[in-house]
Amino acid sequence: MFNTILCIDDDPISLMISKKIISKIAFAKEVVTALNGEEALNFYKSAKDNPDQNPKIDLIFLDLNMPVMGGWKFLEIFTTDEYNKFNKNTRVIIISSTVDPQDLAKAKIFPIVTDFLPKPITIGMLEYLNEKLK
Repeated sequence: MFNTILCIDDDPISLMISKKIISKIAFAKEVVTALNGEEALNFYKSAKDNPDQNPKIDLIFLDLNMPVMGGWKFLEIFTTDEYNKFNKNTRVIIISSTVDPQDLAKAKIFPIVTDFLPKPITIGMLEYLNEKLK
């Protein structure tokens, strides 16, 4: 079981379903959500500005296509030294409806990306990840 997962997706219904599925099979103790990459980075910035707060996010489920800031831009910024305190032990699973080979190739540029899976999050997917990420 993971301690905390961050789900970044612009669809509130997808976030709600993801939270329900994650808690149904006890995949994580806590699920934090953000509606886009900028909101997720602001979450980390507030933790950085407050030394008592250190969100230990084990895993990020990241959508790619979002308004304000999409998944690729989030990854570009999150993997910089500025976020090193947070990204060292965090793994990212891209959850997307795209099957574009260019997206799959681009994901390999980021060592933090552990897998690229199709939407939506399912129990089978979480069971697969549980085995893979042990």
